[in-house]
Amino acid sequence: MDYEKVIHTLIDPIIDAPESVLIRISEGSSDKDINILIVAEKEDTSRLIGRGGSIANALREMVSVAGKTENKRVHLKFESFEEE
Repeated sequence: MDYEKVIHTLIDPIIDAPESVLIRISEGSSDKDINILIVAEKEDTSRLIGRGGSIANALREMVSVAGKTENKRVHLKFESFEEE
């Protein structure tokens, strides 16, 4: 499954700069785990997390459902680019 495409479909309407989003996908500690790191601008990261983490939890749930089609557990983490 193309998790990057799924995530872009979900987050691009929410954020201001979808072209600056970096998505890293790696295998987890077991072969059934997938770790996904979403790195965006500070303001966009705040939008993706949402008030009280509500948007982040909704995104995690939707990506988790997509992972279940392949019998995988998907873990989503959000970070922002560091300002220099």
